Amino acid sequence: MSRLQRLALFDLDNTLVDRVSGFRLWALEFCRTHGLEPAEAEWMVEADGDGLVPKETFFAQVRERFSLADSVEELWARYRRRHSALIPACRGALAGLAQLRHAGWKVGLVTNGFADVQLRTIISSGVAEHVDGWAISEAEGVRKPERQLFEIAAERCGMTLAAGGWMVGDSRVADIGGGQAAGLRTAWIDRGRLWPDEVGKPDHIVADAAEAVALILAQLPA
Repeated sequence: MSRLQRLALFDLDNTLVDRVSGFRLWALEFCRTHGLEPAEAEWMVEADGDGLVPKETFFAQVRERFSLADSVEELWARYRRRHSALIPACRGALAGLAQLRHAGWKVGLVTNGFADVQLRTIISSGVAEHVDGWAISEAEGVRKPERQLFEIAAERCGMTLAAGGWMVGDSRVADIGGGQAAGLRTAWIDRGRLWPDEVGKPDHIVADAAEAVALILAQLPA
């Protein structure tokens, strides 16, 4: 087996940072601000669809459910500024990234999303201090699973994809499919889900980023 370079790329949301916990914190804060029952926060978590529901649609539903005077645009703008500041790093993720870099690995971040939101998340969660570079889809004009976004992240780390490396993430298509197409070994964060039999499997299935780091460091070449 050919020797891989020490390059490890990671997804951001629900890989290095706990977007779900951050969203729940935002929803609870929203309920307090608007005098709503705390239980309504769980409705918002469901309506958010793990971040996959367009925010214009989500806030239209929020506005209608709670009879709010604020426009969808105003609600979305305030959320955009606040939510990213509430998202914590996943347990063990920052320590794992520090381990990789201490072992001589270059660590990069490849994420889809709005440039301002993702940048605030990267900085406020502490991830920025533990990576060598990142590529955000809106800023670069290309989205995972396109190879180019992985190439940009590798270049920001002073490397290329030519000698391979790793991609770690929770999306089957964007992270694993994209990583495989980019010639990277892959580790899928399952978040309690099963990998579908009809889809080509990742190299490894793990519970979280910390487990992925331990796996990477235990592999040859390391």
